[in-house]
Amino acid sequence: MTSPAVIRLGVIGLGAVAQSVHLPLLRRRPELFAITAISDISPSLLASVGEVFGIVHSARYTDAFALLDRDDLDAILICSGGSHEPIVTAALERDLAVLCEKPLAFTHAELDRLRQVAPMEGPPRLMVGYMKQYDPATALARQLLNDIDDVRTVDVRVLHPTGQSQLDFAHLISSGGDIPDDTRDELRRTDRALWDSAFGEGDENEDLWRVYAGCLMSSLSHDMAVVRTLFAPITAVDFADIWRTSSRHQRRQTGRDAGGLGAQPPSIRAVGAIEETTRFTLDWHYLHDYPAYRETIKIIYGAGSLELAFPSPYLLHAPTVLTQYSAAGEAEARTEFRNIGESFEIQLEAFADMIHQEMQPLTDLVGAEHDVDTSQAIVASYAERMGIPLGGELDSEPSRARGVTA
Repeated sequence: MTSPAVIRLGVIGLGAVAQSVHLPLLRRRPELFAITAISDISPSLLASVGEVFGIVHSARYTDAFALLDRDDLDAILICSGGSHEPIVTAALERDLAVLCEKPLAFTHAELDRLRQVAPMEGPPRLMVGYMKQYDPATALARQLLNDIDDVRTVDVRVLHPTGQSQLDFAHLISSGGDIPDDTRDELRRTDRALWDSAFGEGDENEDLWRVYAGCLMSSLSHDMAVVRTLFAPITAVDFADIWRTSSRHQRRQTGRDAGGLGAQPPSIRAVGAIEETTRFTLDWHYLHDYPAYRETIKIIYGAGSLELAFPSPYLLHAPTVLTQYSAAGEAEARTEFRNIGESFEIQLEAFADMIHQEMQPLTDLVGAEHDVDTSQAIVASYAERMGIPLGGELDSEPSRARGVTA
């Protein structure tokens, strides 16, 4: 039997997740992928990463759209920041397969544009990168839940340290501060246009936009994806709160995280429903002086509970721990499952299967829309309770903006 052809891959965005996770994994899976070209808006970062990974000068691009026009590409992996709709649209128009790190898009308007080029029938071409959906512990939890029909609640809690705390170990190559001013200006204009489209024009809602774009769509969306994998999409948000707490004892500074999360990153709580009989809570806290990323999803049902405890996403082969709490006669039993299978690597394998075997990804355009729906619902619920006026999509689509899914 002939082995599938190696997938010729372009990698766009060479920052933290590319350097610490994707590029090392791609290098050790040469039977699946060959990195054909790379792109980043920082010329110095592009040059340094290109040298480390042996990418010839002619295959390095500061303009990602120029990379797409190569004739030796089968697929692209997008690891850059911000909204990815324009580059994904351009790639799909060229019939390239796409693995896109979250978020795919921030607004329904972007998703509508993607629908014009994303194939509704035929082989799938788009995977959104939520690696926790592919985690062996998530797969086992889903299997264990097959025979459970009385889940009461799903409780998510994310304790989020500073980016520096999570990434010091990786010794990342920095951009060197050489991103051209016109490129930075264009990124700011794009960010502002999306903000206006989602929330309406005006500067008064900047803090809410940072919560939406930096916390909900770029972090808690992972947990929304796991909930979809285990059960079904979130159907309603009944209550949401967003608040900021400072301490005179704080040692670590927000640093570069302030660009995406605001000078004082928030805490977030949302409560609502998954289908008719299951409730959820989402808690997210940015903790300046807490060094260890901690993310748990606890599922409570009549005969006990399951708890998933995820490590920092940048630590390869650090196991997610699944603990099952059950009855042993009149006593409590605890069974712990650990598997060092790397979820990012399993996701890459699934991407290859999507291309070669037409396997459906766990999140595509439909799943990305659920993320937008739920994230907008959280902001809308909070804004309504606090009397904060919102425009844009959150004003024009009130039913969708409160998490009502089709």
